[in-house]
Amino acid sequence: MGPRIGPIGEELQVPDKDTKAMVGTEDTPGGKARPNPQDLRPSVFHSIKFFVLCHSLLQLAQLMISGYLKSSISTVEKRFGLSSQTSGLLAAFNEVGNTALIVFVSYFGSRVHRPRLIGYGAVLVTLAGVLMAVPHFISEPYHYDHTSPADMPQDFEASLCVPTTEAPTSAPAPSNSSCSGYTEVQHLAVVGIMFTAQTLLGVGGVPIQPFGISYIDDFAHNSNSPLYLGILFAVTMMGPGMAYGLGSLMLCLYVDMDRMPEGGISLTSKDPRWVGAWWLGFLISAGTVALAATPYFFFPKEMPKEKRELRFRRKALAVSDPPVSKGEDASSERSPGESSEKKDGLAQIAPDLTVIQFIKVFPRVMLRTLRHPIFLLVVLSQVCMSSMVAGMATFLPKFLERQFSVTASYANLLIGCLTIPLAIVGIVVGGILVKRLRLGPMHCGTLCLLGALFCLLLSTPLFFMGCSTHQIAGINHQPGAQPGLELFPGCTEPCSCPSDYFNPVCDSSARVEYLTPCHAGCRNRVVHEAPDKGQVFYTNCSCVVGGGPVPAGSCDSACSHLVLPFMVLVSLGAALASVTHTPSFMLILRGVKKEDKTLAVGIQFMLLRVLAWMPSPVIHGSAIDTTCVYWAQSCGRRAVCHYYDHDLLRNRFIGLQFFFKTGSLACFALILAILRQQDKEEGTKATIPNLGLQQQLLASGAKKEPEESRV
Repeated sequence: MGPRIGPIGEELQVPDKDTKAMVGTEDTPGGKARPNPQDLRPSVFHSIKFFVLCHSLLQLAQLMISGYLKSSISTVEKRFGLSSQTSGLLAAFNEVGNTALIVFVSYFGSRVHRPRLIGYGAVLVTLAGVLMAVPHFISEPYHYDHTSPADMPQDFEASLCVPTTEAPTSAPAPSNSSCSGYTEVQHLAVVGIMFTAQTLLGVGGVPIQPFGISYIDDFAHNSNSPLYLGILFAVTMMGPGMAYGLGSLMLCLYVDMDRMPEGGISLTSKDPRWVGAWWLGFLISAGTVALAATPYFFFPKEMPKEKRELRFRRKALAVSDPPVSKGEDASSERSPGESSEKKDGLAQIAPDLTVIQFIKVFPRVMLRTLRHPIFLLVVLSQVCMSSMVAGMATFLPKFLERQFSVTASYANLLIGCLTIPLAIVGIVVGGILVKRLRLGPMHCGTLCLLGALFCLLLSTPLFFMGCSTHQIAGINHQPGAQPGLELFPGCTEPCSCPSDYFNPVCDSSARVEYLTPCHAGCRNRVVHEAPDKGQVFYTNCSCVVGGGPVPAGSCDSACSHLVLPFMVLVSLGAALASVTHTPSFMLILRGVKKEDKTLAVGIQFMLLRVLAWMPSPVIHGSAIDTTCVYWAQSCGRRAVCHYYDHDLLRNRFIGLQFFFKTGSLACFALILAILRQQDKEEGTKATIPNLGLQQQLLASGAKKEPEESRV
């Protein structure tokens, strides 16, 4: 796994000001410092390589736990009766605590014990993950139908067609009286707990990445620091993919696997009422973060500066990279003190400011940075891209479930195996192109423009990859219309069908779906035992030609075969959008003043959170809610949506993506125009002095010719 980790104190010269901090904490061979006998053993916690390994694993686990909610968002909606707008707001609350505190990271800088503060943040992330799973344990068992006799399956005969005269013998319909009091309070408590947990998750993640990167940059060798950061980012980017993979595994398990009803369940994962074990993934992710956080309480506040460049890196650079100029060599050999002085702008003077002074200075420097046109346009383009990514990451699994009738587990598997890896490849390719081709600002802008353009072109066919909602008895396909029984008034007349039950059955011959077996006029229920699970059928259905049997569950989509081509186009678009990541970042670093680079990057990430990652899930969730044609009711309030208008859902979801991609393309086009104008102006300024210099040379040459002839 790369170079061997060994003692790191060889030939170490400790500066005078840091002697007190270093004595007794480093291995000093040769007897130069005479440390205590117990400190003679080389400690792995004084190795920057080991810190890079630990930090890679911690950021991987942190992204896994923060991305896991997105993989199970539709399941959480179904379990607790949430609308897409509410679930989008829940996903966005992860950024609230993060945004509120991220500015102060620049203020604290290196004056705090960074590893220990990272450890405390990881502990808070762990507690937030456990808190996210608490609603499962304080809620009543999940009832996918309104009756749950202790000795019978949950969906027994409550939703069958029972003649009105026999209605009293059947299970009574639930009354709203049970909703007043404990049930409503429990729902509010569950939602409040999840919002609190998401806020704590954002707060805990504040110190992890900034302090980890600065710690590596401070104590790694100047030539090794980029390699270590590259390894860190490469490992970290696998976190979202692992989150979707974990979601795919967990959602295959039944939500109440720890308290399964005595009679068992007759649901399959394809049933629209199926709810997977969403809570188990949070516990697994929280345990992973806790394990990754443990070593941080043993790292020192400061460790010896790494003195040796990695050998394999030196050989690789000698073979693959062309020779660098003397100026580049000089910059790479520059002392740490000089590089830090030139690297930090406000961060350099921040330790000398009080908190009040820092808060006063920050807005002025922020406004000065935002006046830079290239910086502002790059940030706006990244806001558009991040809004597209945030909406896609949060609701793409739900979109695939509804549009193509795939299970939540399979939708997460497709995203984790196709979209996330190709996005990672896009980021790597963008970085390689910038490095190998040594792209300047103009070429970086061109690369960003091409990536955004092809990403937009690939999203155009997505509008046509889908089909309309199949016919649902009694539901008008107009969003907001109240469901009735207009289609089949006669066949269900003798039945006393409850209005708030949801146990769909499908007449596959006519491609008509009914809300319950009662709405199909079915009077009997038969279970066909299968090797894995029993399949439920309903017979003697007065609304079905031939009387049935009809299987339980929703009708399959006629467009299920399009899910793979759809995901291939989405994944290729994500890869092309990711290619713009590194060159757009370089436009910021090369466009702002050197003393403002550190703060400019901080402002960039803050604006991305405020303008993209926070509002985008709510915007996408609200757009999805407007396409609902049948809402479930819970205690007199609107709960989860059971049916969507597929054409509207596709056009509005893909339309939002198209809008953000168009905005990003327009910003990159303006950036390229500004860069070309700047090049022309610089060329004009350079031409005028050259013309003056040539005239002076000609004049001096004319005067010298006679003198030379005389000689």
